[in-house]
Formats: sequence, structure tokens, C-alpha cells
Amino acid sequence: MRLYANFSFVRQDKTLTYSELTLWPTGTAPAPEYSGEVERLEVLASFDPDSLQGDEELARIARFAAHLCDAPSASVSLVEAARQRFIASEGFEETETPRSTSFCATTMLGSEIFEVLDASVDQRFRDYALVTGASHLRYYVGAPLISREGASLGALCVTDTKAHSEPLTDVQREGLRVLAEAVMRRIETHREAGRTMAEIKLSAARVQFVLDSVPDIAWSAAPGGYFDYFNARWEKTTGLPRPQNVEDWRNVIHPDEYERTRAKFMAAVEKSEPFEDEWRMKQADGGYRYVLSRAVPSTHDPETARWYGTLTDIDDTYRISQERELLAGELAHRIKNIFSVIIGLITLHSQGDATQKAFGEILADNVRALSRAQDFALHIGDQSEENLQSLLAILMAPYGIPGSSAVTISGDDVPTGRRAATPLALTFHELATNSAKYGALSVANGKLSISIKRSADAVTIVWRESGGPQTKAPEDTGFGSRLIRMSIQNQLGGSIEHDWRSEGLHAELVLPLERLAQ
Repeated sequence: MRLYANFSFVRQDKTLTYSELTLWPTGTAPAPEYSGEVERLEVLASFDPDSLQGDEELARIARFAAHLCDAPSASVSLVEAARQRFIASEGFEETETPRSTSFCATTMLGSEIFEVLDASVDQRFRDYALVTGASHLRYYVGAPLISREGASLGALCVTDTKAHSEPLTDVQREGLRVLAEAVMRRIETHREAGRTMAEIKLSAARVQFVLDSVPDIAWSAAPGGYFDYFNARWEKTTGLPRPQNVEDWRNVIHPDEYERTRAKFMAAVEKSEPFEDEWRMKQADGGYRYVLSRAVPSTHDPETARWYGTLTDIDDTYRISQERELLAGELAHRIKNIFSVIIGLITLHSQGDATQKAFGEILADNVRALSRAQDFALHIGDQSEENLQSLLAILMAPYGIPGSSAVTISGDDVPTGRRAATPLALTFHELATNSAKYGALSVANGKLSISIKRSADAVTIVWRESGGPQTKAPEDTGFGSRLIRMSIQNQLGGSIEHDWRSEGLHAELVLPLERLAQ
């Protein structure tokens, strides 16, 4: 059934175009800023009418509207620039009519329900072809559809081929308003969903652009290690198809490293733990470059965890690091030789005279301590030897009886830097030398314990001797005492207290963590 209405726009004998038309008189439109046709059509377009065509929920509302008004047909119409389209209908098959003959185009001019009991006697519509012709349209009622912004979009309308003798009851009119509001809720929800989806697509496009622009390869994998995403960098770097499973990575990982890194990755997958490894990756030109491979799971559950990873080219950095390690090894070898030469020269020139010999032995021992500290500093970076306990173990190794427990070191692990190694070596060498000469380490049953306790901003080291000869404070301050004070106070910004007890020396050193880590 086609619906037509007399829809002409004339002012002072001038026919207006839709773009010039103001639809509602001031005060009657729900929102005056949308009474202009251009503004109204912009709002209408935001609902994407094409995607609403045939909506089942709207069709059910139209069906109930017809039943409510005791009529055979109803529809949800949206009035566009030149046509009226029915996005959901009950009782007729038409999908659109010209706007110029649209009853709903009249309905949307107001904000209330518009009802025509008998179009054949209504001067506005009695000459319409649908009224005088075979379609025999007689009854029409419509409720305007007004958007959240306040723009009128069309109407929920009910039609009949028979005239109605009585207007809708108050209950029917209220029911039609409620159904029109239900229509608006449905299409507003549809619009918001569309906007959300558009935003998601835009966001996804932006993320994809960023991922494809970064120099790293980015990937993701479903639970179990099945790879489902790679950014564009994969093809640019490898020139190969994207791997789908762990076995496919055999094509890009160097043969000497594939089994090792595969086992390491699968162990991480089984435990749902972060993964990190370095290996050589085959390039599109056939060569290999070192990469840092990292991956993290989305959850701690191996059954459900997705994986997200990156491959970062570290070849230049890796090779520079190798060259530096080689250079550091060569430097360490040369420094060690220099220390040996210095010790040899000291020994050679201090022979003969007893005083010079004693001084030479002290000086040579200090150089040996410096040599041990240098060895420690050059190994920092190897995590097994970068804490205070490791340094003290190296420095105290020459003292006590081999295989015995004369010297024990316990307590907290405290990071120790290269700059701190030298003053620490000189300090503990001096303490150990004095113990070996006069204290607990000078007798078979003597014991030395060194304990380390870390606090928020400092570390306390307690030197405790026992089982040795009774000691007493020296009468004058010698070179060794001045060396310790200079090392602890001046270079490390710490303090040291001596307590000369009957069972042996008890010393307490307090050092700032910040200076110790340098």
C-alpha cells in the first residue's frame, strides 16, 4: 500500500527547496537548532538507515502498533530529502514513497500524534490518488520520531483502508507514544553501537599503523603456541610466510640455536611465564642477524593464556658488546700483568734491608688486594659475582686454612659497583692482614665472621673475630688505620667503629647503598 500526502512548500508564491526550508515554527520543534533541513538530515544520516532496513525488533513494534490501533498495517518511516522509506513494516510491501506525498512528512512537522479519521473528507488529503484510487486509503495516525538531539526523523504510523468513526482513546494514544519511544531507543542503541564499532575500527587501524611502523616484529599467539598475528615487519624482514606453529620457526631461527630456544619457549608456555632469549634470525637476503626475542602471557593459566611478543634487532649492539668483551678481556690481562710486574719490582727492590723488606711485603700485599678487586670489577655484569658477598669471598680467599671454616660470610645480597670495589678491597685487606698477624686468623682455632645487613638506604657490615689472642687498641694511628679511614669515610661516605674485645676485634662498618652501588 502506497501512502501519499499533499506536501507543498509555498511562501509569497515562491516554492522553497528542501535545503531552504525551516520545518517547524519557533516554539513547536523539540530543538530549534535542528529545525533546518540540512541539520536534520545530518542527524538522520548518523543513524545509518541502510543498516536498519528490515530490523526485526522494529517490525515487532510496528506489528503491535497496528494491533493497538485496530488497523491492518503499520510502519516505521524515516523521511529523507526526497523520499520516505519504511525500514520496518506490517501489512504492506512498499519500502519507500516520494516525500512529497508522505503523510509522515506532515506528522514530523509537529511534536504530537497526528491523526486523520477519514482522508476522503479531509480537505488536505481528499484529492490524493491513494484516497480516490484503488488503494482506498482512509485512516492514518502517526507518532513523530524525535532523536536525542531533538531532530525529527519520521514517524511510527498506522494506516487502514476503512475510515475510523472514533479517534484513538487516551490509552491508545499513550500506547502509541510509548511504542514510538521504543522505536527511538532501538535506533539510538543501534547508532551508539555503530559509533562504538567505528571507533573500535579506527582505534584498531591506528594500532595497526603503529605496529606496522615500528622497527620491531610484533606477533601474537593463541593458547598452546598457535601464531595468529604478525605485523608487516615480518615479511619485510624475512621475506617468508608467517609461521603458524612453533615448528614453522625452524625456517628463520639459526639451525644451531633452534632446538635450544624452542625448548625454552615451550617451557615458558607450559608454565605461562615470560620468555626472553637471543638468537640469530634469517633475513630476506639469506644472512643472519641477532635478535632479542621476548614474549609475555595474558594470564597465568597455561590453558587460556594468549601470547604477545616482539623480535628486536640487536645485531649491531650484540657485535659491539662482543668487541667490548674482547677488549675488556685483553685489558684485564694487561692490567694483571702490570700488577705482577709491580709486585715483582717491589720484592726485588726491598731485598736485603729488613725495614725495606717489611715495607715491601706490606706494599705488595696491598697491590695483590687491588688486583683481586680489579678482577671483581671486570666480572661485574655476571650476576653470580656482582654483590658484596662475592667481593668479600674473593678478598678473604687468601686467609684462613684452606678447607676450614675459619672465615664465614653471611647476610643480605647487596649490589656492588666497580668504583666501590677498590676502597672495599683496601679496607678488608688491611683488616684481614692485621687479623692474620695479631688477631684470630693468627692461630689455628681462631674464627672470623663477616655479616651483612641491608636497610632502606644503608648496609651494615659487622667484622667479628673470636678464638684468637687478646687484642688491644693500638697506641698510635698507623698507615693502615689512615688507609681504612680514607677508604670508608672519604671514598664511600661511610663510617667504621672499632671495639677491641678480649676475644678479638669487633668492627662495624655502615655504608650508604647509593655509594656502594657505584
